Amino acid sequence: MAPLNRRNVLALGVGALAAAQFRAAAAAETLAHGMSAFGDLKYPADFPHFDYVNPDAPKGGVFSTIPSVRAFNQSFLTFNSLNAYILKGDGAQGMGLTFTTLMARAGDEPDAMYGLAASRVAISADGLSYRFTMRPEARFHDGSRLTARDAAFSLNILKAKGHPVITQQLRDFIEAKAEDDTTLVATFKPKRGRDVPLFVAGLPLFSEAYYSKQRFDESTMDVPLGSGPYKVGRLESGRYIEFDRVPDWWGAKLPVNIGTYNFDTVRFEFYRDRDVAFEGFTGRSYLFREEFTSRIWNTRYDFPAVRDGRVKRDILPDETPSGAQGWFINTRRDKFKDPRVREALGCAFDFEWTNKTIMYGAYARTVSPFQNSDMMAEGPPSQGELALLEPFRGKVPDEVFAVPFSPPASDGSGQDRSLLRRGAQLLNEAGFEIKSGKRLTPSGEPFRVEFLLDEPAFQPHHMPFIKNLGTLGIDASLRQVDPVQLRARRDDFDFDLAIERYSFSTVPGDALRNFFSSQAAATKGSNNLAGIADPAIDAMIDVVIAADSRAKLVVAARALDRLIRAGRYWVPQWYSASHRLAYWDVFGHPSKLPKYAGVGVPELWWATDTAAAGRGK
Repeated sequence: MAPLNRRNVLALGVGALAAAQFRAAAAAETLAHGMSAFGDLKYPADFPHFDYVNPDAPKGGVFSTIPSVRAFNQSFLTFNSLNAYILKGDGAQGMGLTFTTLMARAGDEPDAMYGLAASRVAISADGLSYRFTMRPEARFHDGSRLTARDAAFSLNILKAKGHPVITQQLRDFIEAKAEDDTTLVATFKPKRGRDVPLFVAGLPLFSEAYYSKQRFDESTMDVPLGSGPYKVGRLESGRYIEFDRVPDWWGAKLPVNIGTYNFDTVRFEFYRDRDVAFEGFTGRSYLFREEFTSRIWNTRYDFPAVRDGRVKRDILPDETPSGAQGWFINTRRDKFKDPRVREALGCAFDFEWTNKTIMYGAYARTVSPFQNSDMMAEGPPSQGELALLEPFRGKVPDEVFAVPFSPPASDGSGQDRSLLRRGAQLLNEAGFEIKSGKRLTPSGEPFRVEFLLDEPAFQPHHMPFIKNLGTLGIDASLRQVDPVQLRARRDDFDFDLAIERYSFSTVPGDALRNFFSSQAAATKGSNNLAGIADPAIDAMIDVVIAADSRAKLVVAARALDRLIRAGRYWVPQWYSASHRLAYWDVFGHPSKLPKYAGVGVPELWWATDTAAAGRGK
């Protein structure tokens, strides 16, 4: 039997990676205006604008919403810092609007990027050096030029002092150097992740002069010097923040920006409670919301503005990978080390009852981190998957070589006796026995489980789960904390079970390490909440990253999916392959939103009535 190490698996992909790097270099000769994972670009060098935008979209009005996505140190519920790229503090939503990047993503291609602050890029033959040519017209908001020296400073400081999610994804990035004001050279390690150069090209660019007088790694409410389409406007910490459009922005007429950033003001409102946030929408305190609560979607949209057409509702398909959502189990704690214990916890969650009773049947069960994509494993492994998995036979569960694990369907009663019997059996086998009606750990301590939460809207989903755990003799409880405490405890991995949702692009790469690698498991603030530290998973991540074609990537991702699901690292929740939108009828948007840009807010939308699309009523 081959020893368990990465070399055996990576040998399958090294030659292919070299070929991919050669093709990327060749593509750079003719397609220097853009870059992608596999070197393919839809748009030619002289394209006027992206196909999906409205190039004649009017400028003006206000777009206001509540946060629906977050990155790095951001929270859905509050903010206390305008530094959104470090671990400290709770960063404000929307700060990315104030910075520019080397290149901008196309919403109708899986991973292609085109020139923004950099007009072109040349890639070395080995794919380890990227030479960006900066645009001379690029400017910071104070009128000073944005040079290659600023770009080099930005990338290097983010690698050294950025949020752990950023530093993890930059592990294959060596450094950036400015040859002069116009030329930036970024260098990468051999066998670098396919998406690392793309990640680098999408990072915010800061002013070196500004940070010569400010500490980069401090949480602060000082407004940083930006260079993007918006500036920070009015704000009140923890309540709202506005961003005002820069009317003479240097990048407004570039092809990647035509038809975008149309609102004069973008405003984010913060609420600590989803029900209160909904009331704010009905009172027109903000104008757009993506609805994530099925109860509200099915029962609350009957107020007068909906009935008379002043508020519109749309359901748009979501064709991108839905990813994973669930209760992630902290395997760093001894009581969760045994996968049988983790599977037993899952036996106590009745998704069918929860979906029918609490969520109006609006969801399907999540089973895979690659849900709603062709990267999700199904049935027995293919020959290609077996070739990748075979070196680990005997080192990983046998089910990896059979049908992948999916949580069993319940009878929908809310307390499926057969599933609870299965859970009890698994706990007994793991040495967690019942004594005097209480489940004890092998060391004789009461088996206690605490769910960590910061939103009251999720309480109804926990209560029947906790009740069923009690039936198994487990002392389960729910701890609701404020958003600042939640993030601090998550960053320190100070929890038993915590809810998270994440998804990957259709071409996942180095980002996988931050969620599933052994290194991330030991990195404070990483997204590896479950503490996954498995050499087989580490090696398979490298194979996914090394894939030189979409077909090979899919095979490797399916093999990785089997390994992750076999570990029982989370209790899967649910997903929806659609976006539920509600908005006051003062907006327009492209007739067909691009597949890879979500719902395109606020970048692609515009105000149809700039007077009506204002602050408040």
